[in-house]
This record gives sequence, structure tokens and C-alpha cells, in this order.
Amino acid sequence: MRVLFAHGFEGGPSGSKPTFMRDVLGWEVTSPTMSELGWDIESQTGVLLKCIDEGDYDLIVGSSMGGLAVANASFMRQDCDFRLLLIAPAFGLSDSFQRLTEDDLAEWKDSGTRTYKGFELEIELGWNFMESAERMSWPEVCHPTIIVHGSDDDVVPLSVSEIVASSSDKVELVVIEDGHRMKKCLPILKELSTSLLLR
Repeated sequence: MRVLFAHGFEGGPSGSKPTFMRDVLGWEVTSPTMSELGWDIESQTGVLLKCIDEGDYDLIVGSSMGGLAVANASFMRQDCDFRLLLIAPAFGLSDSFQRLTEDDLAEWKDSGTRTYKGFELEIELGWNFMESAERMSWPEVCHPTIIVHGSDDDVVPLSVSEIVASSSDKVELVVIEDGHRMKKCLPILKELSTSLLLR
């Protein structure tokens, strides 16, 4: 199976999910560096669009912010024939990013930059990060899609995936007991993808 994988904000192209897909499931996986063109969602969607336009994929998988980028790419390439598997996708990014207050946002906008300090990452983000997030946080999903989301996710609320699933008959939501890193989804990836490809 030909798979395009979009890692999350702090993930990487050789992380546990694409490695599992390659080494255990035997899938042919293309996994670009999502920050290649920039850290904002518009730039990361652009990375996927380039891959989609140059390749041929059965399944596009996205994790967290990568999942949001996949959903945006789906909306921009509605005529393409593929399926989507979104893992704790970061819909509602503009509202939930680091749980920022109005004062935090005002300071960021005024200064033009904000330091992001994550688990392993420390970078300067321009205000364009939030501008693109405000435009692209709730794309319409235009391909058959399964969202798998953890009930204990404390980074991206399960409620955002519930909103997306309830708004489209193209989307099925699968809830598992897991946090945001979604390690427990690995054993069910083959089952979920098989279900998708039958649609």
C-alpha cells in the first residue's frame, strides 16, 4: 500500500508511526519533513500538496497538526482518489494552540513572534502561524476518512474530532483509551486502513 504520512508538530519523518507502517505493516511510506516550508499550517499543507501532485497514494495518514494539514490538503485536492486516516488531528488549532489567553495572543501579535517551548522543541513562531491557523483550522474533509482519537488526550480535545465526525457522513470516529501520543493506535492501523479502502 502506498502511504503518505504527515507527522505532528514535534514529530519527525522517522518517528514511531511511519516506522511501524514500514517495518511491521510493510507499507510503502513517504514521510516528508513537515516543517520544510515553515511551521504554520499553510506551509505544512503545501508540503503535502507537493507530494500529492508528484505521487500516487492509496492512503494519507496524518498525526496531530499533520492530521489538520492532511484535512486541508483533502479540501484542496477534492478530485484525487485516496483515503484519509487522521490520528488525533488538530482541528481547532487557532483556539487550542498552547491554550493561549487573549493577553498572550495580543502580545504575540504586537511583537510579531512568540517562543514555542514543547517537549523537545524550542523555536520562534511568527504571527503568521496564528493567521494561517485562523483560516485553516476547520477544513471540510472531502475524502472517506477515519479519525482515531484518544479519550485521554490533553493536547487536542476529543471534542474537536467529535465535531468533525458529526458534521460529515464521510467521517467515522474511532475512540480509544490513549493520550495524545497515540501509541496504542499502532496495532489497529491495519484494520482501520482495510476498512477505509473498502469504501
